[in-house]
Amino acid sequence: MLTIIDTLPEALLSAGVSELQTLLGGPTLIHLPGRRPQPLLVTVLLHGNEDTGFYSIQRILNKYRDTLLPRALSVFIGNVGAASQGLWRLEGQPDYNRVWPGTPEPDSPERRMMQQVVDDIRERQPFAAIDIHNNTGINPHYACINRVADPFLHLGALFSRTLVYFTRPQGVASLAMAELCPAVTVESGKPGHPHGVEHAADFIDAVLHVSAIPDHKVAAHDIDLFHTVAIIKVPETLSFGFAESGRDIVFQDDLDHLNFLELHPGTALAYTRNPDARLEAWDEQGRDVGANYFHVENERLCTLRPLMPSMLTLDERVIRQDCLGYLMERYPLP
Repeated sequence: MLTIIDTLPEALLSAGVSELQTLLGGPTLIHLPGRRPQPLLVTVLLHGNEDTGFYSIQRILNKYRDTLLPRALSVFIGNVGAASQGLWRLEGQPDYNRVWPGTPEPDSPERRMMQQVVDDIRERQPFAAIDIHNNTGINPHYACINRVADPFLHLGALFSRTLVYFTRPQGVASLAMAELCPAVTVESGKPGHPHGVEHAADFIDAVLHVSAIPDHKVAAHDIDLFHTVAIIKVPETLSFGFAESGRDIVFQDDLDHLNFLELHPGTALAYTRNPDARLEAWDEQGRDVGANYFHVENERLCTLRPLMPSMLTLDERVIRQDCLGYLMERYPLP
């Protein structure tokens, strides 16, 4: 399934994401030389409708079209099949960002492919790794790390002062790459926004020019660090919608406006006439602790304690295929 090449297809410099399936034939790992030999790995399109990563890499490749890159660059272009149809993933496919080494998911061709990518990159002694994503809801641009260590913090801070530390879900690209080098996942807003492409491209360019990632302490006033404590899901047995009657749970149609806001207890997220309505919240130990965070009061599904959500989405397909969003809390620097 994986193609590995060390020359850049000329057509890649102007192609749209919907053309990549035809152009590349499938997921592709591209290795390009640079003045510094340790490569930066950039993964894009792990979700087919999150196109900012690809267009930011395209901008970098065009910038250095006639000159040597400041540092060797490896680019993994992921779910081109879903990208050809403008979908997050195709029906029957696993999530391309849940099947990297360390995943609890069962064996699959995609899982073996991600292992192949990591094995290939390991031999090249990577300098750093960046996985670029978009959100379906309204969120600020922020970076995610999987280790609260100074090189990871410094790398993330090159993208945003807002950093989120998480260890769940497992099987994501940045967790796998964190075993080899400083690694981050960056969330670049909604797809299709030029500012997201520009911001991600500037970040890639900055890392390409860095000779070494600092390992000294990050000043506490330079970053805002949060910790993802739970993944919010809608139980499979309950129907849901947005501003629609007749469903078990009817969410507010501006739910994503609550992302990165510190919510007080009693904040309404949805309305329900089903006395059994609830939300799941899966913590880092794999336990459903939703009853600790949400309850139903006077037909309102409300927060039970202070919390800060992120990545709340209005996309019903994504909610069913992945999750409604995440819960965070502030995290002290060590």
